[in-house]
Amino acid sequence: FYIGNEEDAAEKIDPAALGLLEEEYEKFKDVDSRSLLKKYLTQEIFDSVKRRVTSKGATLHDCIKSGLANPDSHIGLYAPDAESYSMFHELFDPVIDEYHGGFGPDDSHPATDFGDPSHLGDLNELGNYVLSTRVRCARSVEGFPFNPLLTSDQYAELEQDVGYTLGTLEDDLAGNYRSLDEIGPEEQEELLQKHLLFKQGDRFLEAAGASRFWPEGRGIFLNENSTLVVWVNEEDHLRIISMQEGGNMGEVYDRFVRAVTALGEKLPFSSSGHLGFLSFCPTNLGTAIRASVHIRLPLLGSDRQKLEDTAAKYNLQVRGTSGEHSEAEDYVFDISNRRRLGISEIEALQEMYDGVMEIIRLERSLEEGGTESRKGPSQ
Repeated sequence: FYIGNEEDAAEKIDPAALGLLEEEYEKFKDVDSRSLLKKYLTQEIFDSVKRRVTSKGATLHDCIKSGLANPDSHIGLYAPDAESYSMFHELFDPVIDEYHGGFGPDDSHPATDFGDPSHLGDLNELGNYVLSTRVRCARSVEGFPFNPLLTSDQYAELEQDVGYTLGTLEDDLAGNYRSLDEIGPEEQEELLQKHLLFKQGDRFLEAAGASRFWPEGRGIFLNENSTLVVWVNEEDHLRIISMQEGGNMGEVYDRFVRAVTALGEKLPFSSSGHLGFLSFCPTNLGTAIRASVHIRLPLLGSDRQKLEDTAAKYNLQVRGTSGEHSEAEDYVFDISNRRRLGISEIEALQEMYDGVMEIIRLERSLEEGGTESRKGPSQ
């Protein structure tokens, strides 16, 4: 945690930057917001951390500026570098504790345990509800700050290092890496429609400073059949994604585990014993894994509260198919695990698998109930 005194810290922060931070915080106190930033950035906490600066130059303002600009944020807080989690721990700790369902400052994240992917089966064994399945994780490379603090030269260096490492993947993982500026607009749009590519324009990331120098240092890796995708310098240094049509979670997870393991043997991923793998957003700590399905639920989708309540029992999150702030189209939902911190990789996957199976069983029961009611009373 932060070591030093206020006098030392005051010598580090630029007086003009401190003045702007204090001015913006005064305005934010009067803003109507339900974000966790608003809830936990009290005057006392603000005064205790406002002068601190990490060794890579991150200030409190760098952490909170997206939440200040977007009061409708759920979190409103990002870490511009790995050190921010300890330097500004008085603010990050309660946010992490609440989001991850009870993970205190003295807790430790368990060691990596991918388990046996074959123990996860096909989610469509009861019917073709799941349209596609993916497992992805965020990873950051040690020695580099996160996106808001990367210089143009660091973007280029990081892209080169990661691109070279991706080129060492073998067999079904092997593929090609291309920088964004090598991909034409039409192909980019095609990849976006297939959910294979990221794009600029997310206002939360823009406000956090994560889109500077676009499209420098950014690109995408695809294996031969586009079932392994790696995004470079989108929100995090790497987003490693295993995906395919249908609901075979075992196959998707097995490919994911092999890819993450192979890349981790060559790239030093940033991590800590307390928070696990470290990433830009505090929602993606610990395993940093998000396992999700696109699933069509016409009946449960008509009763969104019942769907949300069922998902909550298994710590699952329900979103639209285009991301966190999108709507569901044609009753197709994106359902994923919410818990990433304080549990192992296989535990996160099993919880998600069990929850989706329960949601499918509930959808089936509603279908059967509807069938019985259409038959009318027995003669």
